[in-house]
Amino acid sequence: MNKSISLKNNNFFIVLISALFIFESCKDERKTGPGGPIGPIPYKIATVYTGPATMYFNFPATIQGEQDIEIRPKVDGFIEKIFVDEGVTVHKGQPLFKLKNLQYEAAVRNAGAAVKIAEADVNTAEMNLEKVRPLVEKNIISNYELKSDEFTLQSKKASLASAKADLLNAEVNVSYTFLTSPTDGVISNIPYKVGTLITSASTNPLTTVYNTKNIFVYFSLNEKQMLGFLKAVKGKTLKDKLASREDVSLVLADGSEYPVRGRIVTASGLVSTETGSITFRANFSNPNGLIRSGNSATIKIPIKLDTALLIPQNATYDLQGKKFVFTLNKMDSVVNTPVRLSENTIGDLFIVQSGLKSDERIIIEGISTLKPGMVVKPVRANADSVYAQAKDHSVNLIKKLIRQ
Repeated sequence: MNKSISLKNNNFFIVLISALFIFESCKDERKTGPGGPIGPIPYKIATVYTGPATMYFNFPATIQGEQDIEIRPKVDGFIEKIFVDEGVTVHKGQPLFKLKNLQYEAAVRNAGAAVKIAEADVNTAEMNLEKVRPLVEKNIISNYELKSDEFTLQSKKASLASAKADLLNAEVNVSYTFLTSPTDGVISNIPYKVGTLITSASTNPLTTVYNTKNIFVYFSLNEKQMLGFLKAVKGKTLKDKLASREDVSLVLADGSEYPVRGRIVTASGLVSTETGSITFRANFSNPNGLIRSGNSATIKIPIKLDTALLIPQNATYDLQGKKFVFTLNKMDSVVNTPVRLSENTIGDLFIVQSGLKSDERIIIEGISTLKPGMVVKPVRANADSVYAQAKDHSVNLIKKLIRQ
């Protein structure tokens, strides 16, 4: 009998231990399972931003000076003197080069001598005329002699005028051997040295003077980009749209932003049949000469949106070629919501075209662990931090659009 009681007690203890084990297992499962006694898992959320925003269209650009003037000789000659060095700033009328051409110098001397001979002939003709006139008046000689001397004087005066013209032409040719700067600007490379023979047919210019007091920034848009840009700008005509534009800025090759703002002033009248693009020009002042002709840069065009719906990019995910976000309903349950987004971005923010409403709640972190219908604990993120780029950040034109 004692042995029977002992077996019953052992069975009782085995059942009791098993029950405690199952209880603890269930207890642990309830602790770790979603929606268990400890409550839903917390997820960071934000509301859809609704309000004004500024986005930028960014386009690669090339820069030219207000004047890029090649210095080429009009006459042939050897370089006798170079008065400037490469890269220096020059002013209008400042000497640049002196060419040596003995032929033109000799022509000046010959033309000068011809002028003196012609002047002497004129003086002689005038003396003869003065000598003949009183004799004709006294009928000593015929009027024919007077007329003949008058015609001779006219002929000598014409010869003098021709000689002076030849002298002037010779002096002009000599003046062409002395080259000065046609404008204020900066000297480019000087490929020739003293003693080099230069002709008007030489391939390279003596140098180029770049007037960069004002700079012209050229950039191109293809047809799709142009239509998207013009749709985003207010105005009926292209002229109105350009006139109403905000000032544009320039990002230099080192990534720094040029401190002076410019304006888009014109666009080419035709779409290029070769490139399928239209060229725009923006003007910038360059008072300190920081930018040189030939520099490359990126032009940044602001587009202000009165009302925009924005969401963070990390709140979206792709499914079968479409974009989705996880929204929360009133019961804090996860809802899989499709959205349609603009091709343009504002920093790391997407512009929502459809699918979401103002102030709708979306989950912005940990979306890879979510499933539709799951109940979560919403933790509201700081909206100023999430949407800081909405008003003051460089906005990229989507890379796909740039490549087209």
